[in-house]
Amino acid sequence: MTQTLAELARDHEAPGARWEEGEGGLPVLQVRTARCQARVFAHGAHVASWAPAGQRPVLFLSPRSAFAPAKAIRGGVPLCMPWFGARADDPRPGGQPSPAHGFARTRAWRVERVRVDASGRVELALTLPMDDTTRALWSWPLSAELHVSLGDTLELALQLHNTGIDAFDLEAALHSYLEVGDVTQVSMRGLEDTPYLDKVDAGREQRSAGGPLRLADETDRIFLDTTGAVTVLDPVLGRRIVVEKEGSPCTVVWNPWRAKSTAMADLGEEAWKRFVCVESAVTRPRALRLPPGGRHLLSTRLSVLPGC
Repeated sequence: MTQTLAELARDHEAPGARWEEGEGGLPVLQVRTARCQARVFAHGAHVASWAPAGQRPVLFLSPRSAFAPAKAIRGGVPLCMPWFGARADDPRPGGQPSPAHGFARTRAWRVERVRVDASGRVELALTLPMDDTTRALWSWPLSAELHVSLGDTLELALQLHNTGIDAFDLEAALHSYLEVGDVTQVSMRGLEDTPYLDKVDAGREQRSAGGPLRLADETDRIFLDTTGAVTVLDPVLGRRIVVEKEGSPCTVVWNPWRAKSTAMADLGEEAWKRFVCVESAVTRPRALRLPPGGRHLLSTRLSVLPGC
């Protein structure tokens, strides 16, 4: 059963972390501590904003984003699960296409705890309720728990558990929208000389060049067998954003560019310039095979450094 704002405020607040009514009436945890400011929605277990103390926001949030129970929030860090993008071999439950990127980002997660640790970091734990609505889309017995740690770094850890007796495949991604001054001026290190699937070019496999990655048009790439950090160098804002990860064989880089951005009702004509998505993912063709009783931890860590 969905937790009310009153229940969340009564049971799950901590010093510097208070539940308020957010956009669209959705409960949002407002975090204001000596280490950072952030906003986390129970809807989608969605980190919508985060900024280390004294710094500008690190996550991009679209000013046109929908905030409604059945809609995904555009920006921040959406959770894509239990599939990524269009569903493979879509069974079309109820005769309709399965929703893009799964259902985790459009469901109200259950807040299990909010606390402040000894170092002053705010920590949350949220679980994804599985009910008749989710089971109509996904029949496998899956348990999902997200741990969020907010301080001078942002850390997310998604624990996946097969609670059944049969193995199954699933995909997941921590879909980080990183705010930049101008995406056409940004470069990225850590993906040099790496094979990738180009989804803008019908999924054709290619290999990145030896130098830093720069974007010049619509980009949707799945970099394969990547384990190292990616550093986004932003000369306009004068900073570096470092994306580290574990349990993720793929790194997705996405920006829709002008034409597609203009066509997206929750994004708009100029928003594409202000972000690049660098996503820690487990996705096709490196989807996760989870055995009976098996567990998998997908995590990411964002940090910010001055200069580029």
